[in-house]
Formats: sequence, C-alpha cells, structure tokens
Amino acid sequence: MASTGLSDAEARRRLAAEGRNELPEARPVPAWRRFAAQLVHFFALMLWVAGVLAFVAGMPQLGVAIFGVVLVNGAFAFAQEHRAERAAQHLRDLLPRRATVVRDGRRVDVDAACLVAGDLVVLRAGDRISADLAVAHGEGLSIDASMLTGESEPVPAATGEPLFAGCFVVRGEGMAVVVATGAHTRLASIAELTHRGRRPRSPLERELGRVVRTIAVIAVAVGLAFFGISLLVGGSGKDGFLLAVGVTVALVPEGLLPTVTLSLAVGAQDMARHHALVRRLESVETLGSTTFICTDKTGTLTRNQMSAVDVWTPLGSARVTGEGYGPLGHLEVPDDARPAVVELARAAARCSEDRAVERDGEWVPDGDPTEAALYALARRCGVDVDGDAAARPVRRELPFDPERRMMSMVVGSELLVKGAPESVLARCRPSAAQAEARAATVAMARQGLRMLAVARRQVEEVEDVEAEDEGAVERDLTLLGLVGIEDPPREGVDAAIADCRAGGIRIAMLTGDNPETAAAIGRQIGLIAEGGLVLSGPELPDDDAVLGALVDRDDGVVISRVTPEDKLRIARSLQARGHVVAMTGDGVNDGPALQTADIGVAMGAGGTDVAREAADLVLLDDHFATIVEAVAHGRVTFANIRRFLTYHLVCNVAELTPFLVWAISGGRFPLALGVLQILSFDIGAEVVPALALGTERGQGVSVSQPLQGRHLIDRKLLVRVFGVLGPAESLIEMAAFCVALLAVGWAPGHAFPQGHDLRAASGTAFATVIIGQMGVAFACRSATRWPGRLGWFSNRLLLVGIGVAAVLLVTFLYVDPIARVLGQAPPPAAGWVCAAAAGPLLLGVDLVHKVLRRRRAARRPRRAAHRGFSVLPQTPFHNQRAGD
Repeated sequence: MASTGLSDAEARRRLAAEGRNELPEARPVPAWRRFAAQLVHFFALMLWVAGVLAFVAGMPQLGVAIFGVVLVNGAFAFAQEHRAERAAQHLRDLLPRRATVVRDGRRVDVDAACLVAGDLVVLRAGDRISADLAVAHGEGLSIDASMLTGESEPVPAATGEPLFAGCFVVRGEGMAVVVATGAHTRLASIAELTHRGRRPRSPLERELGRVVRTIAVIAVAVGLAFFGISLLVGGSGKDGFLLAVGVTVALVPEGLLPTVTLSLAVGAQDMARHHALVRRLESVETLGSTTFICTDKTGTLTRNQMSAVDVWTPLGSARVTGEGYGPLGHLEVPDDARPAVVELARAAARCSEDRAVERDGEWVPDGDPTEAALYALARRCGVDVDGDAAARPVRRELPFDPERRMMSMVVGSELLVKGAPESVLARCRPSAAQAEARAATVAMARQGLRMLAVARRQVEEVEDVEAEDEGAVERDLTLLGLVGIEDPPREGVDAAIADCRAGGIRIAMLTGDNPETAAAIGRQIGLIAEGGLVLSGPELPDDDAVLGALVDRDDGVVISRVTPEDKLRIARSLQARGHVVAMTGDGVNDGPALQTADIGVAMGAGGTDVAREAADLVLLDDHFATIVEAVAHGRVTFANIRRFLTYHLVCNVAELTPFLVWAISGGRFPLALGVLQILSFDIGAEVVPALALGTERGQGVSVSQPLQGRHLIDRKLLVRVFGVLGPAESLIEMAAFCVALLAVGWAPGHAFPQGHDLRAASGTAFATVIIGQMGVAFACRSATRWPGRLGWFSNRLLLVGIGVAAVLLVTFLYVDPIARVLGQAPPPAAGWVCAAAAGPLLLGVDLVHKVLRRRRAARRPRRAAHRGFSVLPQTPFHNQRAGD
C-alpha cells in the first residue's frame, strides 16, 4: 500500500460502490408486539382478571371501564417507550465515530462510516478500530481484542496481522489497511447474534419492578380485606366484589412506569442540550445520587489550551508570549542563552508527532494540544520544523508509555526524548545542571505550569536502534532543558466546585501531573485551600480502608502522579464508605475505573474510544461544570419521580377514604365514591398532571442543594402524603359530600337520600377530589417552596393537564349517559362551592406545612448550639432526600 493512501476521488468512488461502513441494523420489533407487551405486565394482568370477573358478575360497565384503564395505560406506555427509543437514537447520533486516514498523502479525520477498503488508517493508543484491517507497520502496537476473544490481556500486532472492528488499540501506534467494512466485518456476524438476545434489566428497572409488585400485593390484600368486611356487614357478594375492585384499583399506581421512563428521557435530553451525553438512560437517576466526584485536571478543570510560556536551559531561561497556537510570538531571552533555547524548542517539536494547523484563519491543534504547543514554541523561536522533518525523517519512534512517562524518536543520528522531568532526568548523565533543573521544576510547578523535560544523545552508527528495547535506547542522555506549559483553569470551574460543596458533594483531583503543579491549580480553582492535602500516587496507603478515609474529605484533596490502578482503588474505597462515585477518565487504562465507578464520565472531545465505551456519561465539551450540571439534572429527575409518587398517593388516600368511612360505619354511611368514579380518575384526571410533574425542569433544584437520601419513598414523603395532604383532601372531600347531602334535604339522624340526590352528593365528592388534585399538583412541584415562587405558568404541560382534568370533570358530570354510568350527577350550588374551595384549601395546608418545616429546621441548629453541640453538616448519604 502506498504511503500516500487513497485519493479522495477513489475513496468516494469506493464508498458509493461498497456502501457506508455501518453494521446492519437489527430488525425492529413490530409495533404491535411492543404494544401487546404493555398489556401483559403484572399490573395489566391483574386488571384483566378483574375485568373478566366483572363481566362474570353481571357488571359489564365495570368490566369495560377496567379494560379501558388497561388499554389507556398500555397506549401511553407504548408511546413513551417509542419516544425514549427515538431520544436514545438521537443522543447516539450526537457522537459520531471518527477515524484518521491518509488520503492524497495527508492525514485527515473522517467519519468512520466513510472508511472504504484500501484506506490507510492511522492507529494510536486509545483508538477504536472501526473496520477490519491488516497491519501495514506498527511500533509497539498492542490490541485489546477481549470483546471478540474473551482474553483480557492485550496482544501484540505485527506487520501483516489482521485487526478486527470493535477492538481497541491499547498501546503503541502504526498504520493499517482496511480490508473489510460494514456488513462484511467479523463484528457484523457477531452483532447479528447479539441482536437475537435481550438486554438485561437495569438496576433501576428492577427496583421499580419491586416497588410495583409490592404496591400491587398490598392493593390486592386491602381489596380482599374490604371484600371480607362487606360480607361481614351483610353486603352481597356482588357489592363486596365491586368494593374490592374499587379499593384495589385506587391503590395501583398505573402511571408509575411510564412516568419514570418519561422523566429519565426528559432528563437525558436536557443533559444532551448541556453537552452531557447519557449512554444509559437509567444513569440519569444515578447521577442525581452522586456524592463524590473524582476528576481529572487537564481539559476538565483546565482549558486544555496549551501554551509554552517558560523555557529553562542550563545556559539561561526564556519567557515566551504569543496568541494561541499561532507561529507569531515574542521571545524574551539573554543573547548567550538564545541558541540553547532554540535547540531545545527544535528537539521538543521534532520529538512530537502532532502539529498546529491553520483552519479558517485560526491556528488549532491537529492532534495532541501539548505537542501543538511545542510546535508553536519552535515556530516562535524561528525553527523550520516541517523542513527539518522532510530533510531528516524519523528512523524509529518509541511512543509515550504511562509507566516510562516519556517518549522518544530517533531522527537521523539523534535520539530525542521528552517526558516528565523526574523520568527524563533519571535517564540523563549526572551533571551540575540536574540540581538546577530540579529547582527550576519546583519554581515552574508553583506557578501551576505543566513541565516537560527534553534531552538527547547522539546515536552511534553501530547501534541497532530499531531492535533494542526502550531501556537500551533511552540512556546516557544530555539534558537540553525544561518547557513550562500553561493550561489555565476553565471559566466557571470555581463556581461549580463551590456548588458541589454546598450540595454535599466531595471532590478529589486525580492527575498524572507534578504535585506542585496540581496543587497550584487546585488552589486557583478553590478545590483546596492553602496548605490543603496534596498526595502523590506512590504515597497512597496499601490498605483500601485507610485510603478511603484519607481521600474522603469535605475540604478536597489533590492526588498527583496517579496511575489507572490508583483510580480504581480510590473508586472502590470510596464506595466502601457509602459514596456514590463519579469518576472521570480519558485514557485507555481508565476503562476499569470508569466501569467500577457508579458513574463513569468520559471525555467526548479529547478522550479515547476505550474510555467512552466504558463510561455512562460522555462530556461533549470536557468541562467539569458540565458534570456538575448533569448531576443537578439527575437530582431533578429523581425529584420528578417523587413528585409523581406524592401526587398519586395523595389521590389514593382520597379515593380510599370513602371506603374506610363506609367500612367503619358498618355499611350505614353511603359510599361517597364508586368504583367507576375511581376508574375515571385513573383514566382522565390523574394522567396528564402526573406526566407534567414527571417533566418538571427543576426550578429551585440545583446541585447546590444538599442531597438527602436515596429512596423514592421515605419518611418525609410518607408524612406529607399520609399526615398532611392526604388527610386534608379526604376531610375536604367528605365534608363536601355531607354539605351536598344537607343541601338536598338530608338531616343527621334521618335516612340517607337515594337516587338523584345521592348521585348529586357523590358528584360533589368526585368534583372535590379532582379540583383538590389540581391544587395538589401545583403543591407537588416543590417539597419546600410555595408554587407561586416557581411561576404559576412555568410548567405548561401541567396547565394542559389541569385543563384536561377540568374538561373531563364537566364531561363526566354533565353528559347524562356518562354521569349515569358513573353513578353521579351535577353537584348542587353548595356542593360546587365546597368543591371549588378544595384546590386553594389544599395549597394553603401545604403552605402551612412547609412553613412549619422550615421553622423546625431553623430551630434545630439553635437548640443544638444552645446545648453545646458542634453543628457539622452531615455526609449526604446519612440524610433523607427532600425531593424538591
């Protein structure tokens, strides 16, 4: 294969003939099968049985109504599943695969789907192989083929050996020729088998399944209990069955699963709009539970816009200024030190593979930003790097290795080396300059600069540098000097860190940089204070329990010279202490730590394919603040699920209360609500407002608010439902029912009215519950704040839901055939007054409860302080969650 690769014209011709390099899509499951699946889950089967029994008992209207509940909920769940699938596909499209190829003698980045047979592909550590290849040549090339072979150890790839799509380059670099694409790759045949399997249920799905089954069992048990009570008080079997079905349906949260799915999908879409790509939908909720973030430094906390600003040589130092990666700049250097500075800049640029290029009038990195900064430094020093590369080609390259922490190139008769100062100095011949170099390293590090040491040696003609290993080649070096590279902090990082602290999230910086450099950046962004804890990877304790206690600090910690193995241990030790850990990573070896962490966060702009494949969240802008924003969205999603549960359970209490009153009275007090009325709640009045609560954008919810617990249903939610809103709505409902009875002529001690009068009173209770739930819907938008502060019109879907409920209320009451089937009639004037007051009254009760909670919370620290206790913030996993 020619080193110039294919021409653009030939590549386009082959692409048109062969098709795009994409795996054949799995045959989609027919829509009718997906819809049918929504009609046979546990809830649906239970309701199908109830409907059949209703027909057997001679109550076809009830049977039809129950079947209607199943079909409506099934249709909604199907629609949300379809929407979630489309959202997931859209999110996948945000992050296309890229590949570097040689075409017309130039290296260009192309969409991996545009690879064609014969393309010459450039391979680097961290790349995902996007087609079946044959190695043309390589330097230390090792491949992770575990997804095909099951072998966890990387295997070397020699010239001529095949490489298969889906594998990863874990070490070295080289070039390979495309031999098969798309449906003709080995991966395509395996993918065909994979599509026949089924995706396992996620932990969130399993947890929700347990909640659903538990509620269903309770609902059936309570229904059977009321059936027994009905028989004991002399009721007929038909009436008892009617009662049991009504109670059971009242307790079943039919909309739970579709509402959760919608909340997760909306959360994922919101994150994508803020440059955070969620690869697994259930990770949205996990993000909200994050209590510890382990973050990289370069590119995440800093801009990853490198600029070489300081140069030290044994003959003197220089200060360099310039704009971005452009070749124009100013060099402040003593005359006697200028030749040494120019020689160091030349060696550093020649010992680099990547360059800075001009695109659309702006100089940008073409590859690694650090190497682009070294290229810009050489150009500013007057070095013709490209001309030197053409005159003296590279004889051998020893790629960067995390263990060696350096890389080398043999150029002509020179061996050029660059890397971490301590690693390079250890390979240099002893000299007086080494002590000065170490002092210069400390000085640069205190300024927050990244440092590279540059060295060289002459290669003797008798040396076989192509055959020797790294240790034999990288020896007896002469130190040329140090380059200090500035990578300023990103804007907004300090504010994001402050928000994390306020929200109970702890942070550790894990970096491969020098301790002084890492500490300087940590202090600049407020991650640690002056004198804060700074550790080095080799200093970390062997005991994981001790390691976790050491890192688990609310004032932050910086860990330098960290290895991927260290990151893995840190994640496990923090999880053992109860933390939900988010771990960032961009390299090949970060995969295990990203998979072990509760939330693996990969870099989408500058990371490797290996890291992205292992991660749950991909940052499209590599910004730490984006992680924090994603956590905030995760908390919003969790709170939305709690909002729905609160809203639904309050309605459950109101629906169940008439049956409790009837049971306690021994059947003497009439039922304020019937089974069909309860079913109409579930079909109409509850559905759209519940969905609206599942899509709240989270006004008032941010990462700066402390995370409080991890359970969807906790003590605070139960108190609010069963101690405040539920009893209040039930009391208003039964009071309205009694007022309506009085309005139609009933007096205490007399027989209860029958016929139209009783149906009018029942219609009053029905209207009271629906209007009361309108107030509850607004109240549930926040667990701590008055809904007016959120904006009455800020959730438009909720307004639509209220409107739908109002239209259905009028329809159910005033369309006579429907009203008769439901067993109700329009309320009298006094009944309408009571029903209309239900919404405002419940908002008032909710406001009083929130005010009392705030006052109790404010008094608690004062009481503790008065008793002499130290009031310290609790770690987030010891608290309960507000669900705001």
